[in-house]
Formats: sequence, C-alpha cells, structure tokens
Amino acid sequence: MEASSSTALYPQRRCKNIYLVRHAQGIHNVEGDKDHSAYKSPALVDAHITPLGWSQVDCLRDHVTKCGLAKKIELVVVSPLMRTLQTAVGVFGSGNCTDGESAPPLMVKGAEHSGRQAISSLDCAPFLAVEACRERLGVHPCDKRSSITRYRTLFPAIDFSLIENDEDVLWEPDVREAIDVVAARGMKFLDWLWTREENEIAIVTHSSFLDFTLNMYSKECHPTIAEDMRKRFANCELRSMVLVDRSNLGSDTPTCDFPGKIPAGLDLPSDVADKKHIEEASNG
Repeated sequence: MEASSSTALYPQRRCKNIYLVRHAQGIHNVEGDKDHSAYKSPALVDAHITPLGWSQVDCLRDHVTKCGLAKKIELVVVSPLMRTLQTAVGVFGSGNCTDGESAPPLMVKGAEHSGRQAISSLDCAPFLAVEACRERLGVHPCDKRSSITRYRTLFPAIDFSLIENDEDVLWEPDVREAIDVVAARGMKFLDWLWTREENEIAIVTHSSFLDFTLNMYSKECHPTIAEDMRKRFANCELRSMVLVDRSNLGSDTPTCDFPGKIPAGLDLPSDVADKKHIEEASNG
C-alpha cells in the first residue's frame, strides 16, 4: 500500500493553543459603516465600544464560560487600545467586583462610557498589553491610543510594563502602515508568543491585524484551509488555533510526556534486534 496521509503529527511540546479575538463593535465601526471617511474623524480617537458591543462581550463571555475555555486560559494578551482593553476584560475578567475586594480591578466602574460596574481581577489569568498586536497604524484616529498613564487609571490590574512610551509614538497622522509591514509585525508577534511559558493564550486584537497576519500563514495551507483562515473576523468573534514551533524558537515546555525506561531495563525492539543479529552473523 502506498504511504500517504492528509493529516500531520507534531510534538505537543512544540505547540501552543491560541485563541484569537477581534474586539467588540466600536463607535468607529458604526460611523465608518455609514461613511468610510468617518474613520479619519478626530472625534473617534481611540474608539471605545458601543452598547451593542458590550452585549457582544456578554455573549462571548457566556460562551467561553460554558465551554470551559475561561478556566483554561493562562494569559490574556491585549492590544493597548480602548476597544480591545474593554473587550478583553469583559470577556476574560472575573465579572463585577464585590464589596470589600482588595485586589485592583481590571476595569474601574464606568470606564470610558461603558456604563459598567468595576470588573474583578480575582481568579482569572493575568492580562498583558502588547503594542505589537495593535491595529494597522496611522491616518485613522480611531487607531491612535491614549496615554499609558490614562489606561493605568482605567484598567489598574492590566500589566502595561512592556510598553516603553507613555504617549503613542507609533501612530502617524499622515502615514498609513503598509499591509506587508503589518503582516510582518503580526508574524513577529506570534514568534514572540512562542517564547512565553504559557500554553493557553488568548489574544484580543483587531480585524486588519488578523486579516493581514493570517493571510501570510494561510499561504502554506491547503486551499480550503487557506480560504477559512482568510475570512474576515466579525466583531467579538473567537477562533482557536494551534501555534507550532517549527524552528526551535523556544525551549521545550512541560507537557505530559514521560521519558520511559524508569526503572531501566532491556528494551531492544525486535526489528532492531533482528538487524543486529544479521550484522553479527555476517561479521562472524
């Protein structure tokens, strides 16, 4: 029988499960759908999510809770823009804070027109803000972030320590980031994810960032899979994927693998024993 397979095997210790989430509906999505030129409006700077967006957050939160994913997540990586920060804490946070909580909240009460109670940071994964997974940079004010000082006031339990500059020095008013540059940034970001020790990671990010990055990875896939990967993310959509280390980017991560031969003993396979016997006979 001719050997062939439509499947593939890869060591689990060289894989991570990642959960890609696009932010919930933002005010820029609503205005931009009416008039595309609205994306250039200064009134939409660092767009926050809408009341409908918060309803989308609630629906996704219910889903990740019911399917058990909320308990599996070891790290939430989030783009440092208002709409992604709000989406991330709403979906993967621990719900409303209760009276007497001493831990800082993931989001303070009413943050940025949310109309929401403070969101608790108890019993959930750590949140880490990373610039590398931001939306396509430049020209559109909705993609310009606020200061880290302001974010720390609104989202006290999120870790912003990896962001070097308080003000947004990456966004330029007259230069739109090239598509290939966004894709390269996305691939570099996923390489960085592999260096993390966590194996179950949620990433809350943006449509263009996801589109351009996944388009690059899809080029190595079967056409059917490639078409699936290239589908545009809906607001608050979640897709699960496996991140594979093909070039030994990081060290082996702990898994349920077991080395065997404990206690040690003779374990020569029969085929190897037969070969050894033939070689000894021919040499003798």
